[in-house]
Amino acid sequence: MTIYLDSAATTRPGEACIAAMTDAMRTVYGNPSSLHSMGLDAQLCMEKARKQIAAALHCEPSALTFTSGATESNHLAIRGAAAAYGKRRRRVVTTSVEHASVRGAFDMLEAEGYEVIRVSPDADGILRAADIAAAVDENTCLVSMMLVNNETGAVLPVQEAFTQIKRQFSHVITHCDAVQGFLKLPVDPAKLGADLLTISGHKVHACKGIGALYHKKGIRLTPLLKGGEQETMQLSGGASLPLRPGTESVPLIAGFGTAVSELCGDLAQRSEYVSGLRSECIRQLSEIGGITVNSPEDGSPYILSFAVKGLRSETVLHFLSDQGIYVSSGSACSKGKLSGVLQEFGIRQGLADSTIRVSFCRDNRPEDITALCSALQAAQARLVHKR
Repeated sequence: MTIYLDSAATTRPGEACIAAMTDAMRTVYGNPSSLHSMGLDAQLCMEKARKQIAAALHCEPSALTFTSGATESNHLAIRGAAAAYGKRRRRVVTTSVEHASVRGAFDMLEAEGYEVIRVSPDADGILRAADIAAAVDENTCLVSMMLVNNETGAVLPVQEAFTQIKRQFSHVITHCDAVQGFLKLPVDPAKLGADLLTISGHKVHACKGIGALYHKKGIRLTPLLKGGEQETMQLSGGASLPLRPGTESVPLIAGFGTAVSELCGDLAQRSEYVSGLRSECIRQLSEIGGITVNSPEDGSPYILSFAVKGLRSETVLHFLSDQGIYVSSGSACSKGKLSGVLQEFGIRQGLADSTIRVSFCRDNRPEDITALCSALQAAQARLVHKR
């Protein structure tokens, strides 16, 4: 028995994605920068995928730059924008509950002398748009906040915050890490007010090692790397700027585009289905006893965080794994270490130490929930006494 409930960490690549990748490797293996016909075929394959992803984001294909994944996209957006716009304005604003890759990018800026403001949730564990906007001043060059928290599923008020910020300080560059929201919630950079937006392939049934950065036309970024001119960004007036050097992985890009195209047509239906799974999971957990749900009621339907009283996360995780049930203790990037995000949301240390994250996808079934809750009851009966 295999029950996979860790889709916030990574998803299983879909069959259509795998077929598209295989076809690309077999038939369009030329370098997309080569001038001969095989290079052109590879370029056309890549541009087809760019159009598929752009359609899902309601943007122009030229607004997308392919990267190796969300970490690179986040660093390119944050450090690239700070370098381009932060020569005189040295204040940058983010939240205290961001993904490790965003936290790491801001730590690097802080080491370079930027003033980094990290806005925390209030006493109720809620991040408010007004608090984000209040942290911005005339000296601010960049604001970055995630759309959906990867540990609790909390949905942050990105559109409200960015609207308030742009209204008062139109020069500020806004970045959204939309990795856990893309193709799960409606994601439109223009409606969110995001100048820059990050997405990742392996969270949406494509493969690992591929992601993209949306950049609004006219926004300038300083590249992190120097080299070729494979991936560019369009500037005002029709000029383009080399942004991301390196030969593109056409198979990964083809798979990414196919996976996105397959998912974007049924977002509402999938969300309704997954919401049902999450609600049923909460219902069954409430009947077990000793379970505290960490996730907010209005959070993403795809993520549910809860604590098992009296048991450490790692112990429960390994017990479930032995039963063929795969969950997480939090962010996959933390590798079992507490990230501090749960405490920032007001979840006390004892519960954070006992937290399990389950995350759903289109492949899960109601019987997966029943098996999970039965296994949790068995874990309580067997492991609590051992302690």
